[in-house]
Amino acid sequence: QVQLVESGGGSVQAGGSLRLSCAASGRGFSRSAMGWFRQAPGKEREFVAGISRNGGRTNYADSVTGRFTISRDNAKNTAHLEMNSLKPEDTAVYYCAAGTPPLGLVPLDPNEYAYWGQGTQVTVSS
Repeated sequence: QVQLVESGGGSVQAGGSLRLSCAASGRGFSRSAMGWFRQAPGKEREFVAGISRNGGRTNYADSVTGRFTISRDNAKNTAHLEMNSLKPEDTAVYYCAAGTPPLGLVPLDPNEYAYWGQGTQVTVSS
């Protein structure tokens, strides 16, 4: 089982940057693919970025490609989401999630992730 805690959210002006962190405890982090999802008020939770268990493969939503970068450090049981050139439409609660898909895969479907953090708010003002 994996417990996840996000940090690093906050308020920033458009064009600014934030770095989200996800600290994992428990067993299984290095065997888990990690994903970042977000949910804005009145909208469904959506995939933002994901990384395979060994970091060798990443996936990004089209809306964040070129602006966001996901990474992980299995030695420290952490995952990060570097967010640059932020836009007001990036405003949402951001969640990290862990799942155990077949080796090398990075699921986009939130149902493929069994463990979730509590979320961290990101607010981007224009």
